[in-house]
Amino acid sequence: MSLRHTFIEQHKQRIFDTLVVGGGINGAVSAAALSAKGAAVALIDRGDFAGETSSQSSNLAWGGIKYLESHEYGLVWKLCRSRNHLMRCYPSTVEEIRFVASIQKGFRFPAWFIYLGALLYWVFGRFQTRAPRYLSPAALKARDPSIDISHISGGVEYSDCYLHDNDARFVWNFIRTAIDYGCAAANYVELLDSEFRDGLWHCQLRDNIRGECYSLRAKALVNAAGPQVDAINRGLAVTTTHRHLFSKGVHLIVDRLGNSDSIKAFFASDGRLFFVIPMGPKTCIGTTDTQVDDPTAAVTDEDRRFILDNVNSLLDLLRPLTEGDIIAERCGVRPLALEGSDGVADWVKLSRKHAIELDDALPMLSIFGGKLTDCINVGDEVAEYIADMGVELPLRNKRWYGEPAADIKQEFMHQALAMRLDDMTPSSSSEPLTKRLWRRYGSHALALLEMIRQDPRDAELLIENAEYLRCEVALAARMEMITTLDDFLRRRSKIALVVRREDILSAPGLIDACQLLFGEQADQALADYLAMQVGR
Repeated sequence: MSLRHTFIEQHKQRIFDTLVVGGGINGAVSAAALSAKGAAVALIDRGDFAGETSSQSSNLAWGGIKYLESHEYGLVWKLCRSRNHLMRCYPSTVEEIRFVASIQKGFRFPAWFIYLGALLYWVFGRFQTRAPRYLSPAALKARDPSIDISHISGGVEYSDCYLHDNDARFVWNFIRTAIDYGCAAANYVELLDSEFRDGLWHCQLRDNIRGECYSLRAKALVNAAGPQVDAINRGLAVTTTHRHLFSKGVHLIVDRLGNSDSIKAFFASDGRLFFVIPMGPKTCIGTTDTQVDDPTAAVTDEDRRFILDNVNSLLDLLRPLTEGDIIAERCGVRPLALEGSDGVADWVKLSRKHAIELDDALPMLSIFGGKLTDCINVGDEVAEYIADMGVELPLRNKRWYGEPAADIKQEFMHQALAMRLDDMTPSSSSEPLTKRLWRRYGSHALALLEMIRQDPRDAELLIENAEYLRCEVALAARMEMITTLDDFLRRRSKIALVVRREDILSAPGLIDACQLLFGEQADQALADYLAMQVGR
C-alpha cells in the first residue's frame, strides 16, 4: 500500500486533533508546527501539495522593500526579521543574493532617493546582509553587461534572499516534516462538506484519484486553502471579517540572461517591480500584476507580450526575445487579505501580509494572505490558536522548523567526502552534488548515499540537463507521495521549469523515471501526462 493510501485509511479510522485543509505554504507550516508539537494532524489538498499559488512565486524570500513606498514601515520591519530568521534556519536553501536595480530616466523618484531607501531597508534588516551601494550607469553596465543603460539615470545594488531550488520543493519539505512527526497527509483529497456536532467536525472528503468518498473526524479545523479560503468558508456557512482580492502573477522562463550571481530589478512600464531572476542555467522573468475575480487563472497572450516587451526594452540583448524562447511559464493567483466586505480597496497597494481569523462559535480558524517569507510565524501562530481552542499540544515548546542538526549534516558530508561524491557530479550540473542533495533532502540525503553505494548507476542523470539523479527519483517514489508524473516534474523537482516540454517528452530516461515512480502503472501515468500536455 502506498504512503498516500495508508494515510487515507487512517483518515477513516482515527479521530484527529486538527484537520488542515490546503497543502500550500500556509497549510504545510500549520501541519508541521502542530504535528511536531504533538497534535494528531490530518492534511489534505484537493490537488497536489503546492499545486497552485505556492508553486508559482518569484522564488523570493524578501523583506518587502516595495512596501517602503506605501509607508508600511512596521510591516517591512517584521518581514525583514522573518527573512533573517528564515535565512538562519535554512542556510542551504534561503540564500542571500544581490539585487541590481536600474532606475529609468524620468522615474517618479531619482536614483539617489532609491539608494536612500535601500539604506533604510538595510537598517530595517538589522545589517544582516551586505550593505547597499549606489551605481552610476557605467557601473551598472560593468556590473552586468546585459543591462541597457541608454535610458538609465543610475542604479542601486542591495541584498535580499531567494530560494535556491523551487518554491514547491520548499513547501514539500515542510509537509515531509509533518509526516515525519506523524501527520496523515494526502494530496488529491477534497473537502466536500463539514458539520460540527457532538464536539467534533464530521468532514466529508473525496479521494479525487479513486473517486471514493469517506468521512473524517477532527476536533478543530484549519482553513489554509489559499485563494480557495473564501469559497470553503461560504460552503460551511462561516462568516469572516476578512476576504481575499486576487492578483494574477505570471513569469516566463528562458535561457540565461546576463550574470547569474544577481537578480536584475527594474520598474516595468506599469510602474511595478519587474525581475530577471537566475534559475540555475535558466532565467525567470516577470512578474505581471493583474487583478482577477477568479482564483483560477491562465497565461494570456497579453501577459506574454507585457513580459517580453519589458525585458526587451530593459536589457541589451543580442536579439529580442520572442515566444519561441519561452521554455516554461508560471501563473499563480496571489490571495491578498482585505478586512471588511464593503467599499473598494486599492488592490495594487495591498501587501502580502497574513491574517488569521477565528470563528466565534466553532473550533476553526482561517488563514488569509501570507507569503513564503513569513511562513514560520504563520506556523507558530496557528499552533498557539489551536492550543487556545483546547487541543492539547504536549510538546508545545518544540521547535518544528530548520535544517537538521549540525551533527547530521557533518555525518552526511563526511560520508559524501569518503565516497568522493562530488567527483560524480554530472558535467551539466550547476553545482556540486553534495551541496545540492543536502539542500533538497536534508537527513534523508543519507539514504541517497546508500543507494549510490549499492549501485553507482544511481548517481546518473535520467533526463539530460535536469539535474536529478536516478536515486532521487527512486527516493521520491518511496517518500514523496508522487501521484501523477506532473507532481514530480513540476513540483517535487523543477524539471518542467528548466527543460523544454518537447525535450522532456523525447528523453529516453522519461520511461525509466515513470517505471521508478509508478511501477506497473508507468504506461498509464505517462499517457495521462501526455494527455495533459495536449490540453496546455
